[in-house]
Amino acid sequence: MRIGLISPYSLTIPGGVQAQVLGLARELRKMGHEARVLGPCDGPPPEPFVTPLGNSLPMAANGSIVPLAPDPSAALRTIRAINDEAFDVLHLHEPIAPGPTVTALLLRLAPMVGTFHAAGDIAWYGRLSKGVNWIADFLDVRVAVSPQARELAHRYLGGEYEILFNGIENDLYLRPEISRGEHKSVFFCGRYEPRKGLATLLEAFEKLADDVELWVASDGEGIGELKAKYVHDSRISWLGRITDAEKIERLAKCSVFCAPSLHSESFGIVVLEAMASGAPVVASSLEGYRNVATHDVNGWLVEPGDVPGLVEGLAKIIADKKLAERLRQGGLERAKDLSMRHLAEIYVEIYHKVLERESFNPDHHPKSRVVRMFSDRVLRKPQQL
Repeated sequence: MRIGLISPYSLTIPGGVQAQVLGLARELRKMGHEARVLGPCDGPPPEPFVTPLGNSLPMAANGSIVPLAPDPSAALRTIRAINDEAFDVLHLHEPIAPGPTVTALLLRLAPMVGTFHAAGDIAWYGRLSKGVNWIADFLDVRVAVSPQARELAHRYLGGEYEILFNGIENDLYLRPEISRGEHKSVFFCGRYEPRKGLATLLEAFEKLADDVELWVASDGEGIGELKAKYVHDSRISWLGRITDAEKIERLAKCSVFCAPSLHSESFGIVVLEAMASGAPVVASSLEGYRNVATHDVNGWLVEPGDVPGLVEGLAKIIADKKLAERLRQGGLERAKDLSMRHLAEIYVEIYHKVLERESFNPDHHPKSRVVRMFSDRVLRKPQQL
């Protein structure tokens, strides 16, 4: 099967959606399918099976800055790539995010599956939904990665959604050759945004024992103020943005991984990565994280912003090796349940069901025909991209 996975976000900038798109494509290719990924790239494509659609622009969404490509040149590249590849099915991630996924929806050159990842307050849902909600009807199947993602999409777009988990490539994360040793360390990894709760973690860390280290793998506007505030605490290592390889190594070494987000987490992929690495997890008791972790079973959950609760959870896991091992084993089992292979197998079933439907007709909507007439003219003319 020829499968085109489309990301609206730059594939060369780390992010949860990008990781899901690339990981799903890798797994589909292992299963023998011809899967390719289309998306913006700010530099060389991260994988040989990626078709770059140009550079991205930073845009605000849900308390984050996301790398989108809503410009005309990206749209033209998207039109050409979809036309050239002749995919059997298209899988759009964040289908109404400005850029390539919306272009693909408008073209409707193949049956389409849409996966909705976002939760919380996403600016373009409110601004664009009234103008483009009709194109959501072009999706043959709608999937949401969590009840929170479904609620956001349904609020603005209506429709029915199947809930499927985000997957994890377990073989990439489990590193049994790396020992956690006797050192005591807490690991935080993620873009710096106030909602990620790094300030709360730092406040809690001040109250932990002097022999505990904190590794902060984060960068972004505003983190300099925190670094300045804690500049004299030599126990804190400010790592900046790190590679996936270094993240995986530190997950394998740390005593505990901490995800202290304050709000707006759709699915706890960072928590799942830590579980797959065998790291005990302390995380905020947000709905998105509770999709993955259960308190005192495969993680330790505290109320968002609860500094004393965070101190208690971190200190307890660092001090109690039996508790840490129980949570570690529970996390490994949970990661097996949410493997990328399992997710890919479910999506392949969905793709087959979509292809078996006799109702697919790319001309069923007059607006779609108009868009394709325009794209045909574009494709006939050489363009300087």
